[in-house]
Amino acid sequence: MAHYAFLDENNIVQKVLVGLDENNLSELPEEFENFEEYYSTIIGMKCKRTSYNTSENQHLLGGTAYRGNFAGVGFTYDEVNDVFVQPKPYDSWIINESNWTWEAPVAFPNDDNGYNWNEETQSWDLVE
Repeated sequence: MAHYAFLDENNIVQKVLVGLDENNLSELPEEFENFEEYYSTIIGMKCKRTSYNTSENQHLLGGTAYRGNFAGVGFTYDEVNDVFVQPKPYDSWIINESNWTWEAPVAFPNDDNGYNWNEETQSWDLVE
């Protein structure tokens, strides 16, 4: 079993479906080179395989990470880096290209308190 993300013209994930595994070539119709091409034809959208076990550019079961993160609806597929990236939570946040997650420009406080990001002040506000 494999998962496939379907993208609009801006490479935004519109849906994720379960399909046949890329290695199960006996099930692939011979006129197609791979399942991404096959599902793209069936659904009518660009298709990219995604790994259910990949998060923050690590494979959760110790395998090889695949495309940065498991795709979700609203994620963007970055063609240059061949990764899926979550929607940007705030304009000021920057992508960490080692784990393909968004990070605040100010580190999260290292204590046991709860905080919310304040975009206006570009700081973490203590939740009281």
